[in-house]
Amino acid sequence: MRHLMLLCTLLGALIITQSATAAPLTQQGWQFPKIQYLQIRGGGPALKLKEVEAAKNWQPLTHNIPNFGYTTDAYWFRFSLPAVQEINTPRIIEVAYPQLDSIQFHLLRDGKPVDSVTTGDHLPFHDRPIDHPHFLFPVKLEPGAHYEVLMRVQTQGTLQVPIRIWKPVPLFEHLMILDELHSVYYGILIVIIVFNLFVFLALREATYFYYVVATFGYLLLMATLRGTTFPLLWPNTPWLQNQSMLVSIPLAALGSALFARSFLDLKRENPWLDRAVKVSIYACSIALLGTFLLDYNESVRLSVGLAIPTCLLLAVTGPVQWIRGSRAARLYSLAWAVLTLGSVVTALNKYGFFPTNFITEFSIELGSAIEALMLTLALAERLYREREDKVRAQDARLREHAERRQAELRLMDQALHHPTTGMPNRACFEILLRDLIQRESTGRHAVGVLQLKNYHAIHKTLGHTNTDKVMQAAAQRFNQLAAELPGIRLVEEDEQHHFAVASLEVDTFAFVLDADEARTQPRRIARCLEALRDPIDYMGMQLPLDPIAGVSLYPDHGVDSNTLIREAYIAQESEEARDRGLAYYQPELDIYSADRLTLVSDLKRALARKELALHYQPKMSLKDYSIIGVEALIRWPACQDRIQPEELIRVAEQTGLIKPLTRWVMEHALEARDHLLENGYDLSVSVNISPHNLRETEFPLFVKRLMTSHRQHAGKVVLEVTETSMMQDPGNSLRALRSLDMAGIPVSIDDFGSGYSSLSYIKRLPAREIKIDRSLIADLLHQQDDRVIVQTTINMCHSLGYSVVAEGVEEQEIINLLDSMGCDMVQGYVLTPPLPLDELKVWLDRHQQTQASLRA
Repeated sequence: MRHLMLLCTLLGALIITQSATAAPLTQQGWQFPKIQYLQIRGGGPALKLKEVEAAKNWQPLTHNIPNFGYTTDAYWFRFSLPAVQEINTPRIIEVAYPQLDSIQFHLLRDGKPVDSVTTGDHLPFHDRPIDHPHFLFPVKLEPGAHYEVLMRVQTQGTLQVPIRIWKPVPLFEHLMILDELHSVYYGILIVIIVFNLFVFLALREATYFYYVVATFGYLLLMATLRGTTFPLLWPNTPWLQNQSMLVSIPLAALGSALFARSFLDLKRENPWLDRAVKVSIYACSIALLGTFLLDYNESVRLSVGLAIPTCLLLAVTGPVQWIRGSRAARLYSLAWAVLTLGSVVTALNKYGFFPTNFITEFSIELGSAIEALMLTLALAERLYREREDKVRAQDARLREHAERRQAELRLMDQALHHPTTGMPNRACFEILLRDLIQRESTGRHAVGVLQLKNYHAIHKTLGHTNTDKVMQAAAQRFNQLAAELPGIRLVEEDEQHHFAVASLEVDTFAFVLDADEARTQPRRIARCLEALRDPIDYMGMQLPLDPIAGVSLYPDHGVDSNTLIREAYIAQESEEARDRGLAYYQPELDIYSADRLTLVSDLKRALARKELALHYQPKMSLKDYSIIGVEALIRWPACQDRIQPEELIRVAEQTGLIKPLTRWVMEHALEARDHLLENGYDLSVSVNISPHNLRETEFPLFVKRLMTSHRQHAGKVVLEVTETSMMQDPGNSLRALRSLDMAGIPVSIDDFGSGYSSLSYIKRLPAREIKIDRSLIADLLHQQDDRVIVQTTINMCHSLGYSVVAEGVEEQEIINLLDSMGCDMVQGYVLTPPLPLDELKVWLDRHQQTQASLRA
């Protein structure tokens, strides 16, 4: 506000100073004449020169320049020309205001008219005595004569007639200086317009376009006001000159209001001021439209009347926003203060409140030029600030991008590395393996999987945190040892790390070797494997990890990463891996398949729908060749071609279905014995039970309850347990069998001779029957060693009180041989394959008849 008050003070001082110092300029080649004026109301009737001279109401002009504001009256001006001393002395009468519609110039010599000129801006430009925007009337004076000028002026706009009498040379020098000043002014505005127009076209930001409109409005206003556009653009079209004058005022005000609203962001920063500026925008738009509908005088009055409050409003808007903290409002406020002062001074001069002098005459040009320059600086500052903001925003985006990239790299690193060990994970290992297979498809690669079997014991003992540290130490040691393996392929390598091992799971690691190169150095491989088995030293404890490795080979076992890893997993789960610590994948031992995944649900459904069946194979006594019992064997008729009984039992044991399956078999076996009793066959029924059943605490109780509810079968249901299955958990098996034996339930040891049980353990078993495995019976006729083993087994079992059954007998000669060895019973295909119950009864009838006929 101090800047605004200072500008007002300086401008007022200049106006006063300019008015007070106008007189001394008469000595610089020009002078103001002493003028009298005659007012003709409404223009009045046309008067002759004599009538004008004879009029009684001539009045002297109290100041140098006639200025009567906006009026439609006609005025006559009369003044005398100074006397001269030389013949044909040239003088030029200048009327320095181009916006006069009609001027009648009359030169009188000694009271007689000698020259007359009619001109004005409603007439073509070429009608003027001298081609110039100002009205110039050249005269030649003679010494001793009295010259007087009568001039009639009438216009629709403001009527000001700045008349000066010039010597020709000073006048043209003065006009040249004015034209140069105007050219500089126009050039400044044109450069500003072009510059901001290019900025608008480049940025497509409306603020710059509004500023172009406002500046163009000021340029058009000044050029029209000074008459510059008339000779340059439309010299033969006076109405267009007048129309451009009418349009320029509301156009400049409209552009200024639009610019201020956009530049200061009033819609967001100050809604109340925004509404006021919007009102002024609508008013200026109406005034612009009025230039085409109203007459000249009314349109000029309306436009100027609206321009003044608009400029004042825009001048107030800047300081208000400046006080509210807007950076953009600082230069804007100063610029609009200068423009507003210039506009107000010009408007008041047009209304006749200020006398015409250099300051009042050029105030709007000075104000608009300074305003244009300052706003250009403001826009440049804004452009610079926006550029800096964009640079900072770009830097922020780059930093954000870099941070996001770092975050992505961290996420990618986390996605490709195990969170506990920090080693490459399964995904990373599979990527390496796929790339390796693609690059070296003709080579042979060994994929190894190493699992720590003691992990869960360590975890339960030391807890989660300590176990993680143990696994980290183990991973580091495994990585170091694996890096020394011949033909090792690094899983990942960078400037800081060299990973030869990947963590598939927290307790499972993987590596890949060149199989051909590794084969050439078996001792080195063996040393590394031995080193892997060394315990980990943690907190003074030597912790054994019990690593077991499985290996699959490309392309022997698979041609894709998923298959090779799966097969290495299967290999390390094999019996060989548990015994030796290392095993290669063997396809014939791979029991896993897609069908097997659905086998569990199919088996559950088969149990529920009663789709399973029992077949029965008889046991024959060698004393009298009578049938004394049958063995119940489970069958799945719907899947008989696809799933062998052994596979069905194995799946049931692995999935927990063995419990309901065994109970189903026992219940149906008792039902079958009921049918056999009804048909007169009092036979024992043997049922195979799993070692999983023996580990069930409630299994003995179930059997006891079942037999209690079927007392007619007491002592006739034999539970068969394989020798191998008992040795998996000898303690629990022995306790369960003793409990069953004490309840009077017979027990039979199946597949005897196929396992590694000791005689001392066999002696402790509460069994009543021993079944010699078929592997010893099949070649009994041809293998002397087998005959020795079988004979020894029969003798031993008899000495211990066991009955002996030979399984898998398929020839009558073997029956005869076993009979000579003292074997008690035989079972096998030599009698019949396992039969459904109905077919078994038919076979029993036929066998009984055959034996009866033989005895007869």
